[in-house]
Amino acid sequence: MVIGAGFAGLAVATTLAQQGCRVTLLEKNEGPGGRARQFQAEGFTFDMGPSWYWMPDIFEQYFAKFGRKVSDYYDLVRLDPSYQVIFKGPQAVDIPAAMSELRALFERFEPGSGARLDEFLRQAAYKYKVGIGKFVHMPGRSLLEFADPRLVVDAVRLDLLQSMHKHVRKFFKDPRLLELVEFPILFLGATSENTPALYSLMNYADLALGTWYPMGGMHKIVEGMVALAREQGVEIEYDVPVEQIVVENGRTTGVQTAAGFRPADAVVAGADYHHAEQHLLAPEWRTYSEDYWDKRTMAPSSLLFYVGVNKRLPNLRHHNLFFDEDFGLHAEEIYENPKWPTRPLFYVSAPSQTDPSVAPEGSENLFLLIPVAPDLPDPEETREHYYNLIMERLERHCGTSIRDAVVYKRSYAHQDFINDYHSYKGNAYGLANTLRQTAILKPALKSKKVSNLYFTGQLTVPGPGVPPSLISGQVVAGEVLKEL
Repeated sequence: MVIGAGFAGLAVATTLAQQGCRVTLLEKNEGPGGRARQFQAEGFTFDMGPSWYWMPDIFEQYFAKFGRKVSDYYDLVRLDPSYQVIFKGPQAVDIPAAMSELRALFERFEPGSGARLDEFLRQAAYKYKVGIGKFVHMPGRSLLEFADPRLVVDAVRLDLLQSMHKHVRKFFKDPRLLELVEFPILFLGATSENTPALYSLMNYADLALGTWYPMGGMHKIVEGMVALAREQGVEIEYDVPVEQIVVENGRTTGVQTAAGFRPADAVVAGADYHHAEQHLLAPEWRTYSEDYWDKRTMAPSSLLFYVGVNKRLPNLRHHNLFFDEDFGLHAEEIYENPKWPTRPLFYVSAPSQTDPSVAPEGSENLFLLIPVAPDLPDPEETREHYYNLIMERLERHCGTSIRDAVVYKRSYAHQDFINDYHSYKGNAYGLANTLRQTAILKPALKSKKVSNLYFTGQLTVPGPGVPPSLISGQVVAGEVLKEL
């Protein structure tokens, strides 16, 4: 039995089914995808969550395990430019897909940085190869997993004990280049001073492997995974919230739903880990206390706006990063002094720039995101304040009015994440990737008190993000198969 039809839940269910297990997947919402759900309104198609397609090799490897290819399920295109950054000034800069053009861009900002970019990415490529190829596939249940001397050598070369802040400043000085290479960690759950330099692997994924898009939207990945799951024999049921994980004599016997008891030989919770453990298990079967959870460092939440505009907008790319305010201040107001940001950075995805199917002809589909601290009140007046604040800057960048052309608008923030996903403290991205919350220091993928209960997703190993969630499901499936 698998709870939750997000990326991790679908991956674990499909992997188990391939190995001959009879798998039922229960999802509380009306459709699959978890945070990667999709909805339609006024002729627009909105992806609700993930919008960046990075690490294409992870998706290719996943489908290949079942004798399939990504192209069997969706049409993937590489974006060029990969994205646009609006720096202070304002100064809008396209980030090219071609490495030669990227090197020239760096050189233009800071003479000599083109060659340093090559060395920075060479080291980042090693971290990606080892970090993604080896470490993230470890279940994180024992230090013995790291006993191989080769892994110890790898761990040293991965810069686990050096900060990202210090590492990137060995290569670059220009503040625009620093913001460019540090922005991916804004969503990892800590400032660059508190994030291991290991995560320069994100820069390799970004700048070397490229930014991609599945035509029709990110939900096409989910649709492909659902089709594959059903091909393998997984039974998927929607609108079935689980009310209790039933345990007898240290083993789960199944789950209780509003429609009755569902027996199982093992249960994998792909729902929010905190919710599954603190609310679906009786107190005596919980591994962690509420105090333990409260002390975890969470990755950010988000204030999102889904906006349909009845005209095309100039000066936009598919992905647009507004770094026209103080990067350090915003990061501090997420991680060090949690509060609604004073002058936020924000992100705009305009998939209609690439994909005409997601908006009516002559219209623009906008997804706006402000990363914010988790566990904040999010009343309508606060949401509206930030909507107008970022729309003023977007209108200035586009050189045209936008708000008077909006035909559809929906906001989404902390309380919505809680209502739809039981998200702990309304987080959007899971557990922060800090050194003290890495590998065996994350909440365990297997219950310490219930012998056949497992957990998968962004609050356990390997961590937040779509590719790590895919890997998480496969790692947990491997543990279930070994033990049961």
